[in-house]
Amino acid sequence: MSNTTQEPVLAGKVAIVTGGSRGIGAAIAERLAADGADVAFTYAASADAAEKIAAKIRKLGRKALALKADSGDAAEIADAVGKVHKEFGRLDILVNSAGMVIHKPFAELEVADYDRVMDVNVRGVFLASQAASKLLSEHGRIISIGSNLAERSAFPGLTLYTMSKTALTGLTKGLARDLGSRGITVNLVQPGSTNTDMNPEDGAMADGQRNLMAIPRFGTPQDVAGLVSYLAGPEARSITGASLTMDGGFNA
Repeated sequence: MSNTTQEPVLAGKVAIVTGGSRGIGAAIAERLAADGADVAFTYAASADAAEKIAAKIRKLGRKALALKADSGDAAEIADAVGKVHKEFGRLDILVNSAGMVIHKPFAELEVADYDRVMDVNVRGVFLASQAASKLLSEHGRIISIGSNLAERSAFPGLTLYTMSKTALTGLTKGLARDLGSRGITVNLVQPGSTNTDMNPEDGAMADGQRNLMAIPRFGTPQDVAGLVSYLAGPEARSITGASLTMDGGFNA
């Protein structure tokens, strides 16, 4: 029997995950590290939470870098991407995970609500992707986290959020064409109901969501992270411009 240990699938790669200190973003950062990548990530507020994630990454034997950056701020998000390239000497994977939701009746939405949601969910993704596109290695990866609500807006009060996530489909398809000549893939992962502090599986609205699923259970951040890691790896080199929904059949 051979004693050869197989090299981790993302060994030697460098990734940056926006919004990587909590929820889905944290799970993605940890999974990419577990699969061999050195990982940087941005966080908006809690330095303590960010350091806990960085410590987990280092415990896996990978390099970690936590960067405070507001994904709605053009200068901060572009600067964060540049710092990662400078610190690690390369950049192979960008995961746009930072996002936010404002749940309000349409008539009550204010311009400030629109600006904030679009700044984080669309403008931030655009700017991070643009900054990364100038630095990514050949055959690099850009993966954004959208929402299954972009395909089926099943509840009232989510028009603004749904609009922002739908915009990512166009960004993904266009960018896949722009970067395809370099072998860079660009894809969109659209989770459904996922058990995080923003939408817990035991929350007041959870049963209503489960009732619309073919498989009536919430996903986990680790489920999403597994798909992201696959898209970041070599077996997904022919997948680009795709929107991949994982929602227990909510949209079936």
